[in-house]
Amino acid sequence: MPEIKQLPPHVVNKIAAGEVVERPASMVKELVENAIDAGADRITVTLREGGTAEVRVVDNGCGISPEQLLLAVTSHATSKIESDDDLFDVATLGFRGEALASISSVAHLNIRSRTATSDAGAELQVDGGAIGTVKPIAAAVGTTISVSDLFFNTPVRRKFLRTIRTELSHCTETITRLALAHPQIHFSLTHDDRLLHDLPPVTELRDRIAHFYGQPLADGLLEISSQEGDITLTGYVAHPENSRSNNKMQYLLLRGRFIRDRSLQHAVSEAYRGLLLRGRYPICFLQIQMPADQVDVNVHPTKLEVRFRDSQRLYRQMLSALRSRFLKANLNATLEPLGSVTPATEQTAALPFPSPTHPDNRPNRPIPVAIHQRHSGSTLAETVADKTEAIRDTFPESPGKNPVQDPAQTAIHHPLGPAPAIQVMDRYLIAENDNTVIVMDQHALHESILYEKLRAKMLSGPLDRQPLLVPEPVDLAADEAAALIDQRETLARLGIEIEPFGGETVLLTSLPSLLAKQNRGTLLQSLAHQLASPGGTAERRDLLDELLHMIACKAAIKAGDVLATEEIQDLIAQRSESTMSHHCPHGRPTTLVLTREDLDRQFLRT
Repeated sequence: MPEIKQLPPHVVNKIAAGEVVERPASMVKELVENAIDAGADRITVTLREGGTAEVRVVDNGCGISPEQLLLAVTSHATSKIESDDDLFDVATLGFRGEALASISSVAHLNIRSRTATSDAGAELQVDGGAIGTVKPIAAAVGTTISVSDLFFNTPVRRKFLRTIRTELSHCTETITRLALAHPQIHFSLTHDDRLLHDLPPVTELRDRIAHFYGQPLADGLLEISSQEGDITLTGYVAHPENSRSNNKMQYLLLRGRFIRDRSLQHAVSEAYRGLLLRGRYPICFLQIQMPADQVDVNVHPTKLEVRFRDSQRLYRQMLSALRSRFLKANLNATLEPLGSVTPATEQTAALPFPSPTHPDNRPNRPIPVAIHQRHSGSTLAETVADKTEAIRDTFPESPGKNPVQDPAQTAIHHPLGPAPAIQVMDRYLIAENDNTVIVMDQHALHESILYEKLRAKMLSGPLDRQPLLVPEPVDLAADEAAALIDQRETLARLGIEIEPFGGETVLLTSLPSLLAKQNRGTLLQSLAHQLASPGGTAERRDLLDELLHMIACKAAIKAGDVLATEEIQDLIAQRSESTMSHHCPHGRPTTLVLTREDLDRQFLRT
């Protein structure tokens, strides 16, 4: 049996270094956070060879006294906590106590520091864990820490470092996060004698965003401000026209700390439901302030992940704040100026709206209650309305509530009232209003309106259904039949009633009234395939949304349908009454707004 032994300190430090020091960017984060905790208002970061050769951080903080320099590089020594109770009330960015010890165990580390009350500074050198002696030097107030030759004594780990360009990009992203979280601090970043960023202190976060991502994106951001009890949420979110192919531009800043939190990222995605195409992610810069004892930051070595005492409360507040802001914003698409449309890249600050596809983004938003049916030979005016005073923003099991906007306040979303409109190409509707030309996709617009009405109707009870005089058997694959049967209760809320019929056959007994004219077998097969797919939605509220999308899409006017004048005007009138008809349930824009200035630019009048 192997003998259990106590590991020597230098091995312990190297193990700890594996948790804290993954790459040069890890050192940049630890050293800059220490500088911020020291009260610095100016921090200079200098890199060589992407940080693999050297990382130097200079600050004008409080400094370290000579007698405490040795403790600064000792494991589990810190000035930021004193007892175990402090672990759950952390008011600083760092406290673990082994960052410098871990870094110095796998690199050459030099510290020069001076306090305001000292006549001279002090210097300490640590090489691969071997601690030197403290020496007096001349130094300005503050601290300079230089780390060179990362992983010089652990060549296996050094092999895992990427190219200089890649390591530099990680260091730059680290500075970006810290600079966004602390706009009041002057940051500068230099790489191989080239100044990359010089960031004077600013009072508005928007100014920092403009520096990193361009003025056009910053100018188009929507401001967020919400306070509920002792939790304050401020910052900005981007217009749906500006999105990314990943979530890397979602900056959640908690008490000056960049964090990754799935629940909060989900809240942001939920707020954008129906506003973005599948595969596109929102852009946000949100600052969260709450008492330190409401969050535990000691759950991850790098503190990227945290644990909230009441995560659902914060989730609801964020979801509500974003949705309320969208209700007040003009989210209609605008015309791209001539020559401005270029291939979208991840470096583009303001992306053009993605080309239309038909993905399955699932909207989730407050809506008025009404139900509309369109049958062959009928007009859009044949509707049945059922208004209520307040509507929940989501299905009963979804967290959070969202205020319903007064229809009188929705004019900003819909510059077009019931004005004359014409149909062109059997798919677009065009109207004019107040020096503005509005172009609408008839299918996307009607799909959006139907979805809102269907969803509101379902909140008050099951959808209208039409029983089949002769139930129809539908043959399916085994997994698809099982998926349908498992969701019988949910399907019944939508007016779709089924029964097992032996083997892989399912008996369809009723359909939603809106789908009475659809091919029943094909409809059920499509639904079963969707439920049984690997990416099928497991959560009930998401499944209901997906199915409502399908019903709305299949029941809506199609591209190619020729509409009578009365049908056109009735669709326009319904658009004016809707709160969120600027995008269809799949995230495609329903409306393109062209101002007179837009048209003048196209004809080179300006």
